[in-house]
Amino acid sequence: MSYEKHLTHPIYAYVRQAADELGCDAYVVGGVVRDIIMHRHNTDIDIVTVGSGIELATRTAALISPDIHVNVYRNFGTAQFNFDGSVIEFVGARRESYNRDSRKPIVEDGTLEDDQLRRDFTINAMAIALNGDHIFELIDPFDGLQDIADKIIRTPCDPDRTFSDDPLRMMRAVRFASQLNFTIYPETFEAIQRNAERLDIISEERIMEEFNKILHCIRPSRGIQLLDKSGLLERFLPEIIALKGVQNINGKGHKDNYLHTLEVVDNIAMSSTNVWLVWAALLHDIAKPVTKRFDPIHGWTFHGHEVVGAKMASKIFHRLKLPVNERLKYVQKLINLHLRPIALVEDNITDSAVRRLLFEAGDDIDDLMMLCEADITSKNSDKIKRFHRNFEIVRQKLVEIEEKDRLRNWQPPVSGEDIMTAFNLQPSRMVGDIKDAICDAILDGDIENTREAAYSFMLETGIKFGLTPVNNQPTV
Repeated sequence: MSYEKHLTHPIYAYVRQAADELGCDAYVVGGVVRDIIMHRHNTDIDIVTVGSGIELATRTAALISPDIHVNVYRNFGTAQFNFDGSVIEFVGARRESYNRDSRKPIVEDGTLEDDQLRRDFTINAMAIALNGDHIFELIDPFDGLQDIADKIIRTPCDPDRTFSDDPLRMMRAVRFASQLNFTIYPETFEAIQRNAERLDIISEERIMEEFNKILHCIRPSRGIQLLDKSGLLERFLPEIIALKGVQNINGKGHKDNYLHTLEVVDNIAMSSTNVWLVWAALLHDIAKPVTKRFDPIHGWTFHGHEVVGAKMASKIFHRLKLPVNERLKYVQKLINLHLRPIALVEDNITDSAVRRLLFEAGDDIDDLMMLCEADITSKNSDKIKRFHRNFEIVRQKLVEIEEKDRLRNWQPPVSGEDIMTAFNLQPSRMVGDIKDAICDAILDGDIENTREAAYSFMLETGIKFGLTPVNNQPTV
């Protein structure tokens, strides 16, 4: 069968011409071939030649345009450039061998068959010839085409060797199963279980690169459960496993927070492509195991799990080399606030409480509401309807207060500098206490949200604290 009509990207014609001029064979290989067969979009195109990948890349780029810049990586024998919306990577066919303590291969020149054998899974080990006697034919030595039809993830050679050589491939197996909705072949999955501890030689950054792709899937729970069953999850995120289980005392039990978390994660993933919001969903109840207590009257409680959970999120992000910048602050904020919206309804919603929520959530209020609604996983349909009605009330109140008070990312009209000038103070806790008092008074509706009202309140508060104003005339 000819795959010529499927090779629609213009790069293939240029590669064919360059390979013919150089007298070498060239093939498109790997994930892009898989996606051509599955009719999936892919902007990463890998070209293998039995010869010099750098030389083929340079000649191909010259045929396209003198303006194309080729990135050359001589240590790896690869070259890369961007063209027509895709990243084109060239490499010479090679064979690989590994030392046990490293996933960096020892590389030698090889044949196309060697190159296909070194690839992670059969569905990624197919090639299409771009020139020569078998032009446009599929070269599929490991029945990858059949595995696509059967929806199977399977290694082209001994899976124990595949995963021991490069343990990151175990994460990739789970990621492909999640993205493509495939099943990991039993022999392959058992090898992952046997080699799970080998993941420890992989850097946290590489593990997170694969894990975040799993969290980007339509149903991340499927990948998380595969990671759990394979023994991989406990190697880098044991806190999720600690959520498992239901405990009963005197006939009172609590839900399985592991299964609940997976439902919340799926709910978010179906509504948003923001991976950090998915992280917030994954970690929103992370502190329940350490805050769990049994009360004979009220049953199981998890008091303060949102506060403890935000602190745990920081430790997890640092350990896994995730970004400890605004991304972490965002995740911590959502964990800290995720109980607040429903509490507003249960406590008879007030303007003051809504103002505080808007002030604390800022521009993330919509994501917070999305997380809170995703957190509703009861099997009681009437209860779910009631919660959603309550959230609609909260949303409406948020809109009303926002339109009236404009409190997203609001700052009090009197600054710390104003306070220090008014009372001739140096930076101190007293300055912060006065500023907090002003903020509380405005959010509670005790004073108007104006500079004049805030300045007068500042003077009154300072005097109550025993301070003497230097100048009691407000500057408006």
